Amino acid sequence: MSEDHERNDSGWMRAALEQAREACFRGEVPVGAVLVKKGELIAAGRNRCEELRDPAAHAEILALREAGRILGGWRLPGTTLYVTLEPCAMCAGALVQARVERLVYGAADPKGGACGTLYNIVQDERLNHRLAVTGGVLEAECATLLREFFKSRRG
Repeated sequence: MSEDHERNDSGWMRAALEQAREACFRGEVPVGAVLVKKGELIAAGRNRCEELRDPAAHAEILALREAGRILGGWRLPGTTLYVTLEPCAMCAGALVQARVERLVYGAADPKGGACGTLYNIVQDERLNHRLAVTGGVLEAECATLLREFFKSRRG
């Protein structure tokens, strides 16, 4: 990967981290996502499950929904999703269905990651679409935010 590409990935991951911090501030699990197309921010999302009382209100899903409204369709080719935590099975499936081109995530999720850790839905050759995946971008910063959130919840 080129140095320029890595710099862009880090910059967009910082935008996703801002969304995650906002989620944390509002008492949600601190996960944030941004969807980018041709170097332009299209949509952003943060976890809002508690606020919306919706188990599907994950950062990735909300960013995909917003992007669909903005771009005028549910297919999102040529886009990259940046998310602070490796997507779960639900979100990975949504990325495949939306035809997102590339996924970049921060921290791996050993308990629910479906993009290479526990499962690899986004690259399953049996499905009609596969994504390029880059993991570990600003991993320490993303993992620390999550770890501190859960530590504060435990007491």
